[in-house]
Amino acid sequence: MRLLVQRVKRAHVDVGGETVGAIEQGLLLFLGIGHDDTEEDIQWLSHKVCGLRIFNDEAGKMNLSAKDIDGAVLLVSQFTLHASVKKGFRPSFVHAAHPDMAIPLYDKFKKALQAQLGSNKIAEGVFGAMMDVHLVNDGPVTIWVDTKRRE
Repeated sequence: MRLLVQRVKRAHVDVGGETVGAIEQGLLLFLGIGHDDTEEDIQWLSHKVCGLRIFNDEAGKMNLSAKDIDGAVLLVSQFTLHASVKKGFRPSFVHAAHPDMAIPLYDKFKKALQAQLGSNKIAEGVFGAMMDVHLVNDGPVTIWVDTKRRE
């Protein structure tokens, strides 16, 4: 699994001109699921992202997690995180999971986040839809997490 984490002041996702998910302060998560991802990846990744200390404490140091600040998460599926541009100019997505596999893993990841942060703290886009993602990046702070590299 590949995850692009953005610390945001607020974010929302629109599909067809309608807002389907919105948060105030928290994390915007773009999740790419690969064909070789497993439930072990879900557990490691959900634990890691919920514990990331990327919010400022009273001294201005990045020392607090989303849990610590009672932050929310906006989860957006994004298979393009598995794009390969090694050959030619058109990205290849052969490493991205097919929706038959990706949707159940996405749902399990969402449930793992809900278990750690609370179900009322998770908003989401629409899997497979064309989405307009709006955000105010806080910092900016943007972090790449890859479960295969465990970094």
